[in-house]
Amino acid sequence: MAATAPAPSTQQSATTLLIERALSRAGGTPLIEGNSIDVLIDAQQNFDAWLASIRAAKTCILFENYIFSDDDIGRQFREALRARAKDGIKVHVIYDWLGCLGSSKPSFWKPLIDAGGQVRVYNPPRLDSPLGWLARNHRKLIVVDGSIGYISGVCVDAKWLGNRKKNIAPWRDTGVALRGPACADMTQAFASNWASLGTPLDVDCLTTCPPIGDVALRVIATQPRSAGIFRTDQLIAAMARKSLWITDAYFIGLAPYVQALGAAAIDGVDVRLLVPGTSDLKFVARLSQAGYRPLLESGVRVFEWNGPMLHAKSAVADGLWARVGSSNMNISSWFANSEIDVAVENDAFAQCLAAQYETDLANATEIVLSNKRISRASSAPKTRRPRSGVGSSSRAAAGTLRLVNTVGAALGNKRVLGRSEAGVLLVSGSLLIALAFVGVIWPRTLAWPLALIIVWIGFNLVAAYVRTRRSQPPATQD
Repeated sequence: MAATAPAPSTQQSATTLLIERALSRAGGTPLIEGNSIDVLIDAQQNFDAWLASIRAAKTCILFENYIFSDDDIGRQFREALRARAKDGIKVHVIYDWLGCLGSSKPSFWKPLIDAGGQVRVYNPPRLDSPLGWLARNHRKLIVVDGSIGYISGVCVDAKWLGNRKKNIAPWRDTGVALRGPACADMTQAFASNWASLGTPLDVDCLTTCPPIGDVALRVIATQPRSAGIFRTDQLIAAMARKSLWITDAYFIGLAPYVQALGAAAIDGVDVRLLVPGTSDLKFVARLSQAGYRPLLESGVRVFEWNGPMLHAKSAVADGLWARVGSSNMNISSWFANSEIDVAVENDAFAQCLAAQYETDLANATEIVLSNKRISRASSAPKTRRPRSGVGSSSRAAAGTLRLVNTVGAALGNKRVLGRSEAGVLLVSGSLLIALAFVGVIWPRTLAWPLALIIVWIGFNLVAAYVRTRRSQPPATQD
């Protein structure tokens, strides 16, 4: 007897359930209903909202950011936090050691600590962790009283506001303000990082918030090597049916994700990528531009922002799903950093973000393939380049990835190399030849550094053995 096909409504319900389960597993977090969410465009809106909530705090402030600069904006936030700590509010701050290197010193936090606030630094250099510095806390997160939270790409730095005197426009960035049960997940994300740096967070700060709206979303808080955002981005690229519009500050797509975007474009999805035309990290920008060709050849439309810096990290798919947060689409954010993003399943929010995307494209130049060469569809206006800084992306990890992929392809003949990658091959080959000559003429020049590196690695392995033995209780015999 032939099986009867289920009714369309049953099929649709099963498919919807399957998609929801896949997204939850990919991001490592469930769908949370009953929230409200507002988009905050650029630093001024974010700073104003953050300060208003901090000054109105009644019990607890949790603040986590990659960069806190010792400038007018940084001191304004420190003073607001100091004032609340002095009034008895529990203030907890996490800053990243590398992010703040050159932007502020540990002494910057003394007024807040003296007032009773607690400040912890994420992942400072350690002799017993030679590669530990690669993992950074790249989050931009605030939770106040467990009832309102902010997730953003904005750092606490005045350069996000531009400079009117020098005719430098503000950086383009995006954040959100959240209210509702999702704030508890944001608090737990902060508490996890806080506990990894010392004693756990005060129980009084671990509060919950009742439903306050009709927005369903996921708070995707990743730790190094957890890759929740990467899996989610891959899944959305595979599921998009009509459109996928991406904004990213430091895009260096891994081959699987580039292939996913290309497959979607070939399948008729309107895939667009908006990236900076002028970047604070020139090296990362060049690596990003070197990856345009496979995207363009598959039908992905690429645009470069004409302003001084585009720092937003967002995506919107089919006008139904959207993501905003701290994660860039590169190996650092996907695998090496602590990041936090919000993935929203709400058509009103997604359409709001899509409208902002179209507004951004009005100030962007499309990159096209013309006679097999990459060119700009129109000339972009001249802009001032912002001052260089640490930025919020790992140059070393991104550069190493690109170098390994290109050299590996050249040596193994695994794929055809593009013209944009020729420079990497020339530099890499010349450097290896130069090192070979140095090794022949002055062997000690290479031997001593190599010996020191080997000794350092050996010391770390022995130290790790000692720590492991001490942490394990002695075996008992029956």
